Amino acid sequence: MIALGAIERDGYIFEPEFSVIEQNGAIHVYKDGEFIEEIKFSFSGKYPELGRIEQLVDQYFDERRI
Repeated sequence: MIALGAIERDGYIFEPEFSVIEQNGAIHVYKDGEFIEEIKFSFSGKYPELGRIEQLVDQYFDERRI
């Protein structure tokens, strides 16, 4: 797995990582240093699109009305 830079938003930290070979990844969600959950995703190509990762973070907030 390859890790990307963390995204910080409203006290949450989202740490994306992915596997080019398996064409999948996950975003680990933390709040106050505590692991909350994992958001899984798949992609095609060499790397996941940054816009797709940002979309998943936005969706996380929309679904939880944070």
